[in-house]
This record gives sequence, C-alpha cells and structure tokens, in this order.
Amino acid sequence: MAKLGYIGLGIMGYPMARNLARAGHTVAIWSHTAEKCKKLAGEEKNIVVCGSAKEVAEQSEAVFYCVGDTKMSEDLVFGPNGIAEGAKPGSVVVDASTVAPSANVSMAARLKEKGVEFLGAPCTGSRPGAESGNLTFMIGGDKEVFERTRPFFEPMGKRLYYCGGHGMGMHAKLTQNLILSNLLQAFNEGLVLSTKAGIDPELMLDILDNSAAKSGLIAFKAPFVFRRDFSTNFSVKWMHKDIGLMLESANELGVPLPLTSLTQQMFRAAIANGTGDEDICSTIKVLEGIVGVEVKKS
Repeated sequence: MAKLGYIGLGIMGYPMARNLARAGHTVAIWSHTAEKCKKLAGEEKNIVVCGSAKEVAEQSEAVFYCVGDTKMSEDLVFGPNGIAEGAKPGSVVVDASTVAPSANVSMAARLKEKGVEFLGAPCTGSRPGAESGNLTFMIGGDKEVFERTRPFFEPMGKRLYYCGGHGMGMHAKLTQNLILSNLLQAFNEGLVLSTKAGIDPELMLDILDNSAAKSGLIAFKAPFVFRRDFSTNFSVKWMHKDIGLMLESANELGVPLPLTSLTQQMFRAAIANGTGDEDICSTIKVLEGIVGVEVKKS
C-alpha cells in the first residue's frame, strides 16, 4: 500500500479521499475547513490529518487534489506552504480539478524543474460517481507517469482515459462538459416549451427516452427537476466556470462556439437569479420564470 495525499474535501474530494483510505492506502489530508479533516479521520483508519498542503506533500509519493478553479489550483501548488514546497523529487502531483489546459502545461513545467511529476486528471461522474468510486478520469501528462500511478486512481474511478500530453486531459473534460451543458440547455428549452403547451412533463420524458433524442444526462436529471430537487451534485457556478474555460480554449484555437456562448449567458442568468450554488438542473428556472410555468409532476 502507498503513502498518498489528498487535498480539497468538497463534494467530490471528500469521498475520493475516503475511497483511497478504504483501499488500504495511508492518506495524508488537508483542507481549508478543518472540521472536514476531523470528520474523515473519525470515519476512516489510514487517515493522517496535516496542517498544510506542504505537509501533505512531504508525506506522500503522490498527491491528489480537487479544487474549484485555475487560480485555486496554482495557489495550492505554488503558494506559501503549498504542495511544491513539500513535494519530493520523483513524487507525482495530480490535479483532478477542471482548470485551464494552458495552466496544466505551465504547472507541469514548473514542477519538473524541481524533479516532481505532474498529471492533469479531471474527472466526471459528479457526487454519485465520487461516492461509489466510479468516476471517469481524463489524464494528460507523461504516459509512463500515468501508468505508474494508475493503481492509485483505481479506488476512485473505473474508467481511465489517457488523452496525451500535458493539458490534453483538460481539453477532453471541457469537450465533455461543453456537450453536457448544451444538452441541458436544450432540455430546459424543450421541456419549458412542451409544459407551456400543456404536455405532461413525465409523458414528454418517456417520449424522449424512446426516441433518437434519448440522453443519459436528461434521463438522470429530469426526475430531479420534476420533484423540484435542486440539491447539488454539480453546481451552476462551477459549470459556468467550465463554460468560460471552453470559450477561452476556443478563442486560443480559433474555433467558433455559438451554442456554448448562448448557454454561458443562460447559466450567468441563473447565477444572477441566486441559484449559483444549486445543481445545474436548476438552470431551467430561468426560462420557467420568464414564461410562468414550472416543469414538475402533475
């Protein structure tokens, strides 16, 4: 069993760190919220609570972390008492967050100067996947480093896609979220339209599930909308952040993203309406409010 580190005990990070410990690894942890560390240490053996990210890195052959955005990732690694200060030559730093692909490239280069390896490994599967250990990871970096650390990923995720060099995992994740967010916006528009016309939402979902418009995302999210349950698996504000990263990458690569630009505005409207911390399926409330209907069980 290995000595690993995990930093960031949010919706995704807490169960990911827990799964590493349950697999038998010794897991050094740190979070800005000390209570989360105490709680996890009380629930699981093999947990070592640390006082800083630097201390986690000092005790680990591989450090995983999952944070909200690019700046948080860079600050966690290179800031005071950060991972870079404690990481040993030959160790591996794994960013499971969704950040700018260009940041992955620059962070990998900076860590390489210290003899530390880096992998950008964003994941998908939301809270249910994190809790069950069934996340999907999209990995960018040196392939040999990935193969060496593969066993550490396996307690957290069952599908591991090696996508290429530094930044490629992030490009894959942003593409996945691009399609997901636009599908969600299409669902919002379609169900608000059909509900306004008088079609029962559950009947409409059954039609969709048995047509070429069938979508795993819609089949999963629609029941939450119908029962007005917007508890967070993946928040509006973080998807909005990801959409911004998609558009930044598209600008760098000269790719027009007209649908995604509109979807960004709808997510921004949802945040302005005060639902930024709710699940992404709550974005339907923007259109509902405009036309005066609720998509719910009859």
